Amino acid sequence: MSQSQPFGLILPSRPVITNPITVSQTQYAFTIPALPAFSHVVVFLAPGITLPPSTVAAVYIQFPRAEFKLLGAIGNDKQTAIFRVRDGEDSGRSSGGPDSEEEMTDVDGGAPAPNLSQDQVTVGISIELASDVETQLAWNAAAAAEKKSSALVLANRNREASPLSTKVLAQRIIKNAFNFLASFAGETKAGEEEMVPLRSFRGWWEKFERRVENDPGFLERQDDV
Repeated sequence: MSQSQPFGLILPSRPVITNPITVSQTQYAFTIPALPAFSHVVVFLAPGITLPPSTVAAVYIQFPRAEFKLLGAIGNDKQTAIFRVRDGEDSGRSSGGPDSEEEMTDVDGGAPAPNLSQDQVTVGISIELASDVETQLAWNAAAAAEKKSSALVLANRNREASPLSTKVLAQRIIKNAFNFLASFAGETKAGEEEMVPLRSFRGWWEKFERRVENDPGFLERQDDV
């Protein structure tokens, strides 16, 4: 590969950066201020640069007080990629493939934390075997999917475990009784109260008990009451 600077970096509202730090013959790094905050980075191969066969340039990012995260890769077949990032984590949406192109935007970071203006973000580029990078990206995607699935399961369990308040439970029992007994109320003269036979109430109670035994959770489903 040529000895000229092989990679360039673009951030929204900032000049193009084409002078990475050379860490080794296969590793390069861009160090940039954390502010103004940003949500996308563009990494590209410089004109005339060709990577060795079967390799790609893996792109990593490290926000202040966080570990490096693999964003994706660029290579001879795709020499430019837009990666969407978040402070301290990557979105998992961009991997240097054809679907990684999207509009670049700034992030309104609000009031900065103390000394945040002095923090640095590092974008690292490492020339690695394409197969190794593809394996790591697939593993990251699977881990992210598993984490999201676990969070959904936990949320559903918490929701199912949340008991109804005593007031709501009582209201639903009364509603169930009223709907049943109302069908037994007969016509009355003006000003007279409707009367429901006691046996009708006993019939509702027996039916209610059977339903509780067969379907203990029916009171939790408002539409079934």
